[in-house]
Amino acid sequence: MLTTHIIVPGADTASRWYADTFGAEEKSRITLPDGRLLHVEMHFGPSVVMLADEFPEHEAMSPASTGCISAVLYLQVEDVDAVWERALGGGAQVLRPLADTFWGEREGQLTDPFGHRWGLSQHVRDVSLAEMSQAAAQAFGGAASGNANP
Repeated sequence: MLTTHIIVPGADTASRWYADTFGAEEKSRITLPDGRLLHVEMHFGPSVVMLADEFPEHEAMSPASTGCISAVLYLQVEDVDAVWERALGGGAQVLRPLADTFWGEREGQLTDPFGHRWGLSQHVRDVSLAEMSQAAAQAFGGAASGNANP
């Protein structure tokens, strides 16, 4: 099992935003004497994301503070259009608009108010590896090949 641990400016606010926007459920938290949150366990369906406040003294800074992105969190949902609208209504910014993709997803990317990049997707149709490879080649202007066992 792999669990993502992200640093946010204001983990308390972020945990409420992720619950309200993405339907995440907070399971536990550890608050330090200075009020900062060291640990907030959020469940996004079967996936777990841990949140923590910034700790500059330990070089733990959020993308909102550094301006750098190290990862994109992808969340597959049943109704991507509804979740997308909630995210935008809650202050997220569009990076790549929602669109139906050649790989069978309705997908887009946004940045949440805490600086993290999210890909939101909904499965639309099954696509074979051969069809995906051909569509990727057309989209990126070259030859592509797919291998089911890399």
